[in-house]
Amino acid sequence: MNGPLVVGVDASTTACKAIAFELDGTPVAEGRRALALVSRGVDGWEQDAESWWTATLEALGELTTALGPDRERVRAMAVAHQRETFVMADAAGAPLHPALVWMDARCKDEVARAAATLGAEHLHAVTGKPPCVTPSFYKASFLLSRLAPALTRARPRLLDVHAFLVQRLTGEFVTSLASADPLGLVDMKARDWSDELLGYLSLDRGSVPTLVEPGAPVGALRSHVADRTGLPHGTPIFAGAGDGQAAGLGAGLVTSDRAYLNLGTALVSGVLSRDYRVDRAFRTLYGALPGTYFLETDLKGGTFTLSWLAEKWLRRKSANDSATEAELLREVEHEAARLPLGTDGLFVVPYWNGVMNPYWDDDARGIVVGLSGEHGPAHLYRAILEGLAFEQRLHTRAVEGALGHPLRELVVMGGGSKSDLFCRIVCDVMARRIARTKTPEATALGAAMLAAGGASLHAGVFAAATAMARAGGAFEPTADAARYDALYERYRAIYPALRRPT
Repeated sequence: MNGPLVVGVDASTTACKAIAFELDGTPVAEGRRALALVSRGVDGWEQDAESWWTATLEALGELTTALGPDRERVRAMAVAHQRETFVMADAAGAPLHPALVWMDARCKDEVARAAATLGAEHLHAVTGKPPCVTPSFYKASFLLSRLAPALTRARPRLLDVHAFLVQRLTGEFVTSLASADPLGLVDMKARDWSDELLGYLSLDRGSVPTLVEPGAPVGALRSHVADRTGLPHGTPIFAGAGDGQAAGLGAGLVTSDRAYLNLGTALVSGVLSRDYRVDRAFRTLYGALPGTYFLETDLKGGTFTLSWLAEKWLRRKSANDSATEAELLREVEHEAARLPLGTDGLFVVPYWNGVMNPYWDDDARGIVVGLSGEHGPAHLYRAILEGLAFEQRLHTRAVEGALGHPLRELVVMGGGSKSDLFCRIVCDVMARRIARTKTPEATALGAAMLAAGGASLHAGVFAAATAMARAGGAFEPTADAARYDALYERYRAIYPALRRPT
């Protein structure tokens, strides 16, 4: 093929990936670079924002090297990225402090203070997100009031990852609505920054980038960046979206009867809505498809819980010190697949990292119920998979209730989607069809769709998503779905029965 190529950049928490796609969604070449996280003690997670830029440059350079002469076919690019992560920068965009990562949860006092001052229901109605440690608004309050109050005297710019990278790529301080709204500083109805919330942080409009719709043009690639990366000079850059919304677009979600489900470090699911609505069952964002909203659920202890099992328990009993996490989990999965449905009475509530929807309890912790002397690592592994599936059913049923109709399909992606056992359990617990994406890098594909639609290589973003989404294999519910119903009722009673009174 020798037609146009579009590039989707996925600047995630642990790596930056740059992938070139044909206009039918076929990936052609890619580059990637790892990113480091820095732990700052309990609940503290930071990152060097300059590493986002270095990793992006190197990933793009590796991509163009892989493309060779085909690099001249690149016609447009867009960026998707980790959400809620932000950096305070000076007037030129240089970081003034390490970026606070979405996982940073040192702002519990700020959550309580803002809720008491501004009203929890008001904050939810304006931002689409119940007060909790995840939105950047509360992290920024912590940073500016307790961690580094001197920053306020520097009149800093607050930049999400998209804004930071776009400024380096184009020289423009601009970001996408679907990138900025996870910050928790956007008035969702007005589709604009909230002056009230900016003022609460002692910031103003000069402290934040210009907002545009996903897929809108944000500038052209600067000459020195083109020279450094090997991309064509003047390549147009289009507004991207947060990784969750971009992944939904990459999965081909353009109607409200399908949801995407990322079986990743966190379990994140989203469905489109044409109307703005708020509910404690989900958080509301802007969709990557312009003019839409995204009703999203998020379980922060997703496959992270399996990583915990591998590193804290399986590695200690493994005779192979050099075994990778994937190898350890693959070995125990074979045994777990032979265990009976319900894991011989063992239940796991996977709140290792607290719980967002529907309880919004940052202090929640994981629960294991029903352990006996007959249980071993494989039982715990299967119980985690079932617990994750039960939790997703709790989330999805609540979203379906708000929408007023059931979902016909969930499109899965992420590392967990590679496991047939995990997909089968999710399918039967959910009693819904589960389809895999054919392109594993759905987030980068979603960014590429925004670039293709923005550049009119397709007739808009909707047409790009329809043309470029690629479906893989699917799972249909079996007779086990009915057997899981009673177990689900037992599961969803556990946390409310043990929750600490407020």
